[in-house]
Amino acid sequence: MADTKVIMPQMGESIFEGTLTKWLKKQGDQVQRDEPLFEISTDKVDSEIPSPAAGILQEVLVKEGQTVQINTVVAVIGDGTAKPAAKPQEAQAAQPSAGPKPQTQQTPTPEAPTTAAESIDTSDKADETERIPTSPLVRRLAKEHDIDLTALAGKGSGINGRITKDDILAYVEKGGTKKPAPAAQPPIAFSGDVERVPMTAMRKSIAEHMVVSRRTSAHVTTFFEVDCARIVQGREKLKAEFEKSGVKLTITPFFVQAAVRALRKFPVVNSSVDGENIVYKRDINIGVAVSLDGGLIVPVIKNAGEKNLLGLAHAINDLGERARTKKLSPDDVKDGTFTITNPGIYGALSGTPIINQPQVAIMGMGGIKKRAVVIDDAIAIRPMIVLSLSFDHRIIDGAVADQFMAEIQKQLESWQG
Repeated sequence: MADTKVIMPQMGESIFEGTLTKWLKKQGDQVQRDEPLFEISTDKVDSEIPSPAAGILQEVLVKEGQTVQINTVVAVIGDGTAKPAAKPQEAQAAQPSAGPKPQTQQTPTPEAPTTAAESIDTSDKADETERIPTSPLVRRLAKEHDIDLTALAGKGSGINGRITKDDILAYVEKGGTKKPAPAAQPPIAFSGDVERVPMTAMRKSIAEHMVVSRRTSAHVTTFFEVDCARIVQGREKLKAEFEKSGVKLTITPFFVQAAVRALRKFPVVNSSVDGENIVYKRDINIGVAVSLDGGLIVPVIKNAGEKNLLGLAHAINDLGERARTKKLSPDDVKDGTFTITNPGIYGALSGTPIINQPQVAIMGMGGIKKRAVVIDDAIAIRPMIVLSLSFDHRIIDGAVADQFMAEIQKQLESWQG
């Protein structure tokens, strides 16, 4: 059997690199076709990558934690004859012949653009930047640090000079930004014992997204209290029927259904901002945050407005399970138009979640707790929840946000199926 090269796959149209976070097999191990071989992390999703062939994992060419371009050879699978494990120096020397070099990240020199770039008129600069092959993550980082991508065109460490995230970060470290760096506060030394652990690829991506969101949107949060008696009763009535269909019914589908109905009445909450334009999304795609060991991911229920309660419950169960088993694809986490997160499962009363860009609102669910409330001048015990809505005040006024939440409150408190 001829040796099979294992490559870094392209996990979506706009993804050009990935971080190999974990090898699930060791060099010399027997592997079966389609058996999980390694895990990767991109700026969109974490996934397990199956083996393309059966045989022996003869060579591992990329170490855990390294970021490489798509189509880079990361390993070689051979026939039943296992090769002795290569010494680190030998493995490194073998990399150039195995395909695009996955290890070396050349630090780009922040020098002036080439003569061709200098000859471009200022009026053509935007068009020239758009033609530079980069990923959305690289463009976002360049915009955040006010970097002119034409200064790095063709000089990146990726395939054919493609600019990578590491190139941008290295350029920033060398002072290649237009804006002067603000005066940094001297780090406060801690005299006790510490452990320094590098961020995972997912954690770094989350950190970048959260900071960008706070800088982009004018965050405001409003809170509503909702009586959940109707939906709690509805869940108890329907859960046995749903289980016969192989679907576990939780409380979350009721809130997704209520959000869909409210988004139809207030479409600005289902929009995004593009410069001085408001982009109204005709599809209603609801992202439901899922907590993982390494962070948080938001798989998306596509066309949630076309699904009934059973369809929403099935989609939530399916996406949640695939998120926890690292089976999500990039398509599963893209094109969300509104997000729901549920810190209440950990006992939180409420929260002020950060908007998931480029969306303009996110709803947080607190914990459902029985409390004494006044109904028709009488004290009653009801299962109550505090809902929060963080919204972008650039395009959503407070009155609209409150009307939107009042509609969700009405849908839940008068739920009939």
